[in-house]
Amino acid sequence: MKIVTWNCNGALRKKLPEVDALYADILVIQECEDPQFFGEQFLDWAGEYLWVGSNRNKGIGIFPKNGNRVTQLNWHGTFTLKGLSCSHTSMTWTTSELRVFLPFTVNDKLTVLAVWTKGSDKEVFGYVGQLWKYLQIHREELSKLSTMVIGDLNSNAIWDKADRWWSHSGVVAELAEIGLQSLYHRVTNEAQGSESIPTFYLQRNLSKPYHIDYAFVSEDLIGECGLEVGAAEDWIGVSDHMPVEVLVGCNLGLMR
Repeated sequence: MKIVTWNCNGALRKKLPEVDALYADILVIQECEDPQFFGEQFLDWAGEYLWVGSNRNKGIGIFPKNGNRVTQLNWHGTFTLKGLSCSHTSMTWTTSELRVFLPFTVNDKLTVLAVWTKGSDKEVFGYVGQLWKYLQIHREELSKLSTMVIGDLNSNAIWDKADRWWSHSGVVAELAEIGLQSLYHRVTNEAQGSESIPTFYLQRNLSKPYHIDYAFVSEDLIGECGLEVGAAEDWIGVSDHMPVEVLVGCNLGLMR
């Protein structure tokens, strides 16, 4: 099975030939529009899809292909920081406040959390801080076998801040504690923050490469997974992100 995560940089309906050329079984697409508002042809292509977002133009879409089936999981919960004398409302948060996450199953066998972290530098818990908050609520659900966290985290260890326990490296460590490892780093043996293959080019500028898209896979699956990152020459014309392909049920390592 091939699962592909790709931030399409908007207007997915205009990029379907490029997406179809990936021959994916499951497409996890960030920054895409909700097909129900953009014409019958796009809706037919989407099939029995899942979608969440703050407005109909930009969200996460899950598109099953080749007879596969996806089912949304209704994960909801609340977490409160304990052990501090402060009782401010910011000490408690709920799943519905966090942006943007979509948990689902594939054929009732594989649990996947699709991620597109949102925020800004002005937010204390922006971007990877949103994932850190999500993990505090849903550690148990994500600790099970046959589980994957995949998507655009908008994060890298190079942006860690020493006074934040929810920095990228802290989140990676928490994922490892519940049995989820970065597939890219597992097959390349590269350290977090030292990635040699970018997944994103700021403003589509080839001189501004970053690695911010990931697939974290449970230990029972990781030895049977391969990974491929799309090449800039093939994708920079349609998006600032490269697709990250996860091949489940093989042992191919990194393909480029």
